[in-house]
Amino acid sequence: MSIRPARHISIGIDRPADEVYAFLAEPRNFPSWAEGLGHGFVHVEGMTWQAQTPMGPMRVLFSEPNRHGVLDHAVIPDDGPAMHNPMRVIRNDTGSEVVFTLFQREDMSDDDTALDAAMVARDLAALKALLEG
Repeated sequence: MSIRPARHISIGIDRPADEVYAFLAEPRNFPSWAEGLGHGFVHVEGMTWQAQTPMGPMRVLFSEPNRHGVLDHAVIPDDGPAMHNPMRVIRNDTGSEVVFTLFQREDMSDDDTALDAAMVARDLAALKALLEG
């Protein structure tokens, strides 16, 4: 058993948590703010989508909508292990905190992880701008 290095990247959004969660729980909204995840989303079945990611075409499996603010998703290449991405919306007074956990994969250098973290932070800033618009 091992523990991978992790970074928790978050941003406060001045919108009610229920509203932020409702927007994020709909996978077809991801391309409007999550450039790092990809584009060209096509629904496959259930909560599975196909996307053109920066690493090529992959399936994205989103968690089912729930009452707990959980927005986990897995990015699944055809020829490798799934990359799990924990994500949460947490009530913060009358607004929200969106938290994304980035795990450093075995094949990633510290520099690659820093670049991924910067991309996640940029995507969360785009989400904030979109929802506070």
